[in-house]
Amino acid sequence: MSEPAHILVVDDHDEIRNSVSSYLERNGMRTSVAESAAEMDAQRARHSFDLIVLDVMMPGEDGLTACKRLRQECGTPVLMLTALGEDDDRIEGLEGGADDYLSKPFNPRELLARIRAIMRRSEKSPPQD
Repeated sequence: MSEPAHILVVDDHDEIRNSVSSYLERNGMRTSVAESAAEMDAQRARHSFDLIVLDVMMPGEDGLTACKRLRQECGTPVLMLTALGEDDDRIEGLEGGADDYLSKPFNPRELLARIRAIMRRSEKSPPQD
């Protein structure tokens, strides 16, 4: 039996961060949370992650800058989850290194499906229903 995928959820809004984390855990994944890019870095120093769900608009270093930095430092897949949903925002996120981009508000099932698709592409698929 393989270990569940370990997902880091980075969002400065407690409600979103905790609801995403809980939903992913109910669907067989292991999660850790961070409320900023600095906290994300501290988590990454302690743990290895299979995927990072990353908000764009956060205090301190924003998610786009953090994503670009992540691309230089590691190959961990990144799914941007953000209120910025215009075409230019999505394009900037994807060109900045995100593997996928989902706008808020979102359907949790779609988030899960997108995570599973990214994980299939990176060859560590979380359990299916």
